[in-house]
Order: sequence, then C-alpha cells, then structure tokens
Amino acid sequence: MDQEVKLGAGKRRYDASRRRAAAQQTRHAIVATARQQFLERGYAATTMPAIAAAAGVALDTVYASVGPKPALFRHLVEISISGAEEPVPALERDYVREIRAQPDPRRKLELYARAMRLIHERLAPLFRVLRDAAQVDPELTALWEEISQRRASNMRMFAAELAAAGDLREGISVHEAADVIWATNSPEFFLLLVRERQWDLDRFESWLAATWIRLLLP
Repeated sequence: MDQEVKLGAGKRRYDASRRRAAAQQTRHAIVATARQQFLERGYAATTMPAIAAAAGVALDTVYASVGPKPALFRHLVEISISGAEEPVPALERDYVREIRAQPDPRRKLELYARAMRLIHERLAPLFRVLRDAAQVDPELTALWEEISQRRASNMRMFAAELAAAGDLREGISVHEAADVIWATNSPEFFLLLVRERQWDLDRFESWLAATWIRLLLP
C-alpha cells in the first residue's frame, strides 16, 4: 500500500514537471513570436490576437503567460538586455561579474565594449520600436525613461569602479566619466554608427573600447 502511494505521488510530481516545461516552452514561443511581430509591424499595429494567432495559441494563453501588451514588450526589452530567456538583475549577469572581477581598468572597458556590442545586437531593433511607441503610449514612455535612468545609475557605479581600479584621467570626474559612457553606450549611438553609417560590429566594438580608454584613462 505504501509503495502504491509513493508511486502515485512520484507520478504526480513527474506530470507537474512536464506541465511546467510545456508551459515554459509555450511562453518562449509566444515571446519569440511577439518580438518578430513588433519588429515587423511596430508597437501600435501589433495586437495580442495577432500574436496569439501567429504563435498558434489561444489569446487567453498569451495573457496568462506574459500579461498585457506593455508587460510583454517590457519583457522583450529586459531579456534583450539580459541576454537570457528570462530577465537577469544587472549585478547577476555574467559579463558584469567578469568586469567587476577584472582589476585592470583598460580591460574592464574592453569587456564592457564587447558586452555593449552583444546587447545592442539584440536590443537596438526593439529600441527603435520603443522610441516610436513612447511618443504615444504612457506606459512605454515610462519604460523609456526608466531604462534611461537605470543606465545612468549603472554608469555612475561603473565609473566609480574605474576610478577605484586605477584612477581616471586627470580632470575627468566620476560624474563626467559616467555621462560619457552613458551617452556612447546608448542604443541611439549604436544605431547611428551601425545602422546609419553601416559600421560592422567588430569595428564598433573596437572603436568603442579604444575611445573610452583614450578619453577616460590616464
């Protein structure tokens, strides 16, 4: 009898695991489909029913998996920044840990330039959608402003770490260094050089690192 109960309990746990895996797979499919729809149609023209139809799921499933449209778009932005299937807090990202563990300020900037290249490959196309949508949607206006302020705060911490690791160039304050990095690591800046001026990604990465090193370090 005890054995039958244990077997039954084990089976229930296995089924629950399978259901969770299936739900996660569905969520990932919805997210991937939504990204494609937003990039092709823009924010306003992309509807939740259209996302559901393209993903091959019911509309209720979309809402249950990812929430309403602003929440879905926010999720896309956050995972593009994180480089993972789910959002990762800034200090827990692999590249941030690697940069913080690196004692050489020059190498810190090279690693960060590499990270910005990879992030903007994912984020910059969505950023164009966000930039346009933020002009008419209050929730996305708030998201735009939040991301900008969050980047500014992170850059102040990064500039302070650079200063602590090897001193900034004479005459450059932590505040000024943070502003320079904030401006040049923005999606707008990436789009200007890579999309508008057609720089290849290797050139962008190497130029960004060299420019930061030249401007900020002794």
